[in-house]
Amino acid sequence: MVDIHIRKDGRTGAREAADLGAATIREAIGRRGAARIVVATGASQFDMLERLVAAPDIDWSKVTAFHLDEYLDLPVSHPASFRRYLRERFMAPLAGKPVFHEVNGEAADPQAECARLGALIAQGPIDVCFAGVGENGHLAFNDPPADFDTRAPYLVVDLDEACRRQQLGEGWFPTLDAVPRRAISMSVAQIMASALLILTVPDQRKAEATKGALEGPVTPLVPASMIQRHPRCVVWLDEASASLLARRA
Repeated sequence: MVDIHIRKDGRTGAREAADLGAATIREAIGRRGAARIVVATGASQFDMLERLVAAPDIDWSKVTAFHLDEYLDLPVSHPASFRRYLRERFMAPLAGKPVFHEVNGEAADPQAECARLGALIAQGPIDVCFAGVGENGHLAFNDPPADFDTRAPYLVVDLDEACRRQQLGEGWFPTLDAVPRRAISMSVAQIMASALLILTVPDQRKAEATKGALEGPVTPLVPASMIQRHPRCVVWLDEASASLLARRA
């Protein structure tokens, strides 16, 4: 079930998404004594993360966090590194309190890194996963056609040109050739295993992907369409990203 919220601007939706995520984290800590979450990166997550790390009454020392993906062979010092992004925008504001299991894109053996992360994430449930949708309909770095069959929590994936052009367009790299061609990504199956899936999807450039994900068939050609089968998925759109939807809430 997908619960869709359309707001006038992306910042409003991001704040509401963060508030729901924060409430879910508090509830998990109160019920189980700990919370396990997945945090995302990219321009669509700036406002959400800013609000989330400022949420009151969360004991972040009881939170374990994973992230969705990371480029292969990109130094953590690079401005586009997702580890760097989350160290700066998530861990630093929280004074390093959460346990944070980074995806090491510089690992000598990427398959072994996938296995390491898979063993860690299998140790307990994921209470909430924050994510976005790519311009090509990708979910994490699962580009079309995505692997809907694998049960592996993390995969080594090839990045298609549309995905790489998005990274270029967002200003992370100076040229298309500079954008890495491979990455480690959380699988669609692992994302779907989260108890709550929160998507923040602003901007006109996401409108076509949003329509495909929410109103098209469930297909590996639009990886984010799999969210239609999630038992509890909440999506925040702005007017621009929702502009092509036939049904508007």
